[in-house]
Amino acid sequence: MAAPVRRLSREAHRRRIHVRMRKSLAGTPERPRLCVHRSSKHIRVQIIDDGTGNTLASASSLDKEVREKIQGGGNIAASKVVGKVIADRARAKGVEQVVFDRGGYQYHGRVQALAEAAREAGLRF
Repeated sequence: MAAPVRRLSREAHRRRIHVRMRKSLAGTPERPRLCVHRSSKHIRVQIIDDGTGNTLASASSLDKEVREKIQGGGNIAASKVVGKVIADRARAKGVEQVVFDRGGYQYHGRVQALAEAAREAGLRF
């Protein structure tokens, strides 16, 4: 009789994908990494220089500036606002080009909306 197949939880599966992706993704001073984390209620994004381990800019649906413009943090509208805010903050720090790290999430829905809003606001990836 065959052993039962052990299924990974959705979060464990996402983390495995993220670890696999991070083997080939790294932020440099010229092109830092734009890292996305989403939960059911909020979305967070950071721009990270992996060489020094410094976070250059960050934005979240929890930020006061963002909360004034959105209703709820776990929707596409909030992702678009967060994408625009992170692009503005990055450009203020002199960052024009980034490497997109989707964090193991599918490039769909909120993650896609955030990326497209950041591109429209002037960030290149």
